[in-house]
Amino acid sequence: MPDGTTLADAVRAGIGARLAATDAELARRYPGDPGTRQPVHTVYVPADAFTAGTVRTFGEQALAALDTHAPDAAALAAVLDLPAAHAEDIHERVRAKLRREPVEDLRIDFEDGYGNRPDVEEDAAAAAAARTVAALVAGGGAPPYLGIRLKCMEAAVRDRGIRTLDLFLTGLLAGGGLPEGLVLTLPKVTFPAQVAAMAALCGEFERAAGLPAGRIRFEVQIETTQAIMGPDGASGVPRLIEAGAGRVTGLHYGTFDYSAACGVGAAYQSPDHPAADYAKAVMQAAAAGTGVRLSDGSTNVLPVGPRHRVHAAWRLHYGLVRRSLARAYYQGWDMHPAHLPTRYAAVYAFHREGFGAAADRLAGYVARAAGDVLDEPATARALSGDLLRGLDCGALDPREVTTRTGLTRADLDALAGRPGAS
Repeated sequence: MPDGTTLADAVRAGIGARLAATDAELARRYPGDPGTRQPVHTVYVPADAFTAGTVRTFGEQALAALDTHAPDAAALAAVLDLPAAHAEDIHERVRAKLRREPVEDLRIDFEDGYGNRPDVEEDAAAAAAARTVAALVAGGGAPPYLGIRLKCMEAAVRDRGIRTLDLFLTGLLAGGGLPEGLVLTLPKVTFPAQVAAMAALCGEFERAAGLPAGRIRFEVQIETTQAIMGPDGASGVPRLIEAGAGRVTGLHYGTFDYSAACGVGAAYQSPDHPAADYAKAVMQAAAAGTGVRLSDGSTNVLPVGPRHRVHAAWRLHYGLVRRSLARAYYQGWDMHPAHLPTRYAAVYAFHREGFGAAADRLAGYVARAAGDVLDEPATARALSGDLLRGLDCGALDPREVTTRTGLTRADLDALAGRPGAS
C-alpha cells in the first residue's frame, strides 16, 4: 500500500457499520454527566410541617445552633477537629451559607414522614404544597431544587400516591408552571415495573397537560434489597434505570428501610454499615456514566439537647458526610436544622483542603507540565468536577479558582465534559 498501511478503507468502514448499533447504544445508556449543579443535600420535611417559611426557619435555627454550640471558628474547629489553616474560613462560609441559602434541595414528604391520612386531608396538603411552592418560586424564595416524595407504587398506597402527585403537579401548573428545579422522589422501589409505571404516569400527565415529552423526571429511592439484587441474583439497579426510559435523575440510598430489610438492628442502622457500603457500591457502579446522580442517606441522631450531646451528634454527622464525600457520594439527606452546620462544614472542609492540590494538578495537566504526577483525561475530568462542585456550593470562589488554575468556569465545564453548562 502506498501510504504504508495494509487494510483497505472498506475494512474500516465495515467495522464502523458493524459497531454502529453499539455506538448508538453506548450513547443512549451512558450519556455522561448531565452538566447541571448537584445539591449537596436533600432536606426532608413532612408535608404537614411545610410552610412558606420552612427554608427561612431552617436557616435561622441552624444559625442559632451554631451560635449556641460553636460561636466562633476556634469552637467549631475544636468540635470537628478542623485544620487550623481553614477553620476561620470554613466558619465564615458556613455562616454565610446559612444566611444566604440554607437549603439547596427540599423534599416535601407525603410518604413515611407523613403517613396515611384521610383522603380529604392529604388532598388538602398536596394542594397547599403546590400553592406554597408556586408562591416561593414566583417570589424568589425557593431553594434551587424542591419537590415531593410521593407514596410508593405498592398496591396498598398506589392510588393515593398517584392522586397526590396529580394534585401537586396540577396545582403547580395553575400557579405558574413547573419550576425549573422540580424534583420528584419515588420511594420503596422493588421491581423495574414500578419505575416503568412511574415513567408512564409522567408521560400521561405531560400529554394531558400539554407539556413537552420528558419534562417530568424523578429520583428512585433504593430502600429494598430486591432493588440491589433481583430474584435471579443479578443487580437490579441497572434495570431500574433502564425502566425509567430516560426519566430517572437520581438514586437515593434509604438508610433505615434498607438496613431493616437486611436484618440490621436499630442500633447499627447507619450510612457506614457494611450492608450500606455494599448497596451503595452497587448503585455507584450501575449509575456510572448514565448521568444519574447518587445521594447517600441520613443519620437519625439529632444534634439536640445539652452541648455535649449536640457536639457528639455533630462529630458523628460530620464524619459520615466526610466519609461519603471521599467515596464520591456528593449528596446526602438531612433531617434537622442543626444538621446543616456540619453538612456545610464537612463539604467546605473537603473542598478547601483539596483545593490547592486539585487546582495545581489541573493547571499542570492543561499546561502539559505534569511534575511528579502524570494525569490522564479521565483524571482531568474528575479534577474539574471537584472544582465545579466546590464553586456550586460556595466552598470555592470563582476568582481564586481562576487565579490558581488559569481556567474560567467555561474551561472547567469543558474539561469536565459539561459543554454549555451554566
